[in-house]
Amino acid sequence: MAELTPDSPLATKVVPSPNHGPRKSGADHPPRPSMIILHYTGMDSGVAAMQLLTNPLSEVSCHYLVWEDGRIFQLVPEAARAWHAGKSVWKGETDINSHSIGIEIVNGGHRFSLPAYPAVQIEAVKALCLDLMQRHGISAANVLAHSDIAPERKEDPGEHFPWADFAASGIGVCPDPAPIVDGPRYQAGDEGQPVRALQALLAMLGFGLELTGVYDARMVSVVTAFQRHYRPQQIDGIADLSTMMTLKAVLQAAKG
Repeated sequence: MAELTPDSPLATKVVPSPNHGPRKSGADHPPRPSMIILHYTGMDSGVAAMQLLTNPLSEVSCHYLVWEDGRIFQLVPEAARAWHAGKSVWKGETDINSHSIGIEIVNGGHRFSLPAYPAVQIEAVKALCLDLMQRHGISAANVLAHSDIAPERKEDPGEHFPWADFAASGIGVCPDPAPIVDGPRYQAGDEGQPVRALQALLAMLGFGLELTGVYDARMVSVVTAFQRHYRPQQIDGIADLSTMMTLKAVLQAAKG
């Protein structure tokens, strides 16, 4: 039997996962991927992660797995719907799996004290993202963290992920965060128009939020996810002045 050819020229091997299906769409043709979702594996080894991602009983998968040494394995064809996002939402889209490419990065994650990402691994992820963006017409602003699309459930790829470095290479959006200074702040239990306005800005960026004007548990999770991605110096779920100024800068950068 002939060896399968990867979709990306950067992938060195195909290890097929049975955990996928057709991309779903209301039209006659499946949607073209418009997002890249970055994950960490969150397990004690890449071997364990690959076994999970290719086990039909796990019902999880991804398109690409990037090892610590920079090797890239393809597990699911790009044309197929991998099962990596779970319950998630971005810009009103709730079937993220049908509209995205999922990249798992071998890293123990928060469960294993969030190990540093090796430089060679980061360069491989950057190269893969740029390849996918070019071939599928994916915008820089649509390269996202798993924690962005599922803030109540996920923390990956974590606050140590070098988003600013990626943005400098044209991948993702990550302007310099505003400094942490004294000023207005909103937190759990607060209510009113300022909270509603903040919810509107976060929803404009893409987070799934209703404009309730109530700083509830969902709001705390979303602000925490935003800080983890864009303002990792202090991750506490409190919308301080730095968080709000950084949010406005991110929205402006995402327009371009």
